[in-house]
Parts: sequence; C-alpha cells; structure tokens
Amino acid sequence: MRVLALSAIAFLAACTGKPSLNDPALSDRELNLEEFFDGTLVAQGQFQDIFGTVRRRFDVTIKGDWNGKRLRLVEDFVYEDGSTEQRIWTLVKTGPETVSQTWRGTAPGVIGEATGIEDGDRFNWRYTIDLPVPAADGTADTVRVTFDDWMWQLSDDRLLNRAYMRRFGVDVGDVTISFEKLK
Repeated sequence: MRVLALSAIAFLAACTGKPSLNDPALSDRELNLEEFFDGTLVAQGQFQDIFGTVRRRFDVTIKGDWNGKRLRLVEDFVYEDGSTEQRIWTLVKTGPETVSQTWRGTAPGVIGEATGIEDGDRFNWRYTIDLPVPAADGTADTVRVTFDDWMWQLSDDRLLNRAYMRRFGVDVGDVTISFEKLK
C-alpha cells in the first residue's frame, strides 16, 4: 500500500506544470547572460523535496568573467551546516546572435555538456550532474540528478532561478535561488 501511495505521489509530481519557452514573456527585458554574470554576484537559495519540505539552504558568491568568447563562473557555496562547495562553470555561445541565443557549458561533476537557450528575459539551462550530498555520518556521497534550470531577469541587478531536479526520470525536488549583481 505504501509503494502504491508513493507511486501515486511521484506520478502527480511528474504531472506538475513547468516553464516553457513557449510561455508568453512577462517583460520586455533582454537577458544578456554574459553581461549579467560578468563581475561579482551574491545569491541565496534552498532545496525543497517534492513534498515541499526545505531540506537545505545556502549562500553563494559567484565571480564571473566574460572574455568575449567564454563565460567563466566560480561559484562558492556555504551551506547552513557550515559545509562548503565550489563549482566552476565554463560556458560558450554556440549559435549565431539571434533572438534565442544558445549556450553550452561544462563543470566538474557534470556528465557531458550542459545546454541552454537564452530567450528574452529568461534562460533555460539543462544538465546532468553527480551532486555531492552529505551523509548523516559527515561523509559525502554523490547522487546523479538532472537539472532543468529556469532563470528570469527581474531587473538590471536581480535574477530569479528555479531548478527542477529529477533522478531516474522522477521529480525529486527543486532549488530556488535569488541572484543579486553587486555594483
């Protein structure tokens, strides 16, 4: 009976709506990823499981560098339990300058390449990663998850990110992050 209930919950979670590039734009802003992430940003975020329980919170400082060809992002995470993590992304544009700009990127732990589409005020970024997850005994395991990141530019210095996470094709939760570009 418990397996049936969990299966029903997983099915319902998989049916929830998610953003699409076909959704109407809510602003006339044009996100320029390389411009927005060039410099120093701070962000706060949290991970919630599919039941809505907040499981982890974090602060992150991002140092971005656009050299005209590649965007390098050094992300330094500090979690509520005091643990830290660093992820370094390297992103490059992959398509011609059009309304919808395509990107690809790599980072340690990412399986293959991440791919993204920048369109109007939003950016969709998809990738699979072996994510470090702390164990109860203080060690860390890795869990392979797929991210479907959606970012919306709210103002010249603010960006909202909601990332949907899946494991074995099943929704496991989402991450919400608020970015602020420092002047």
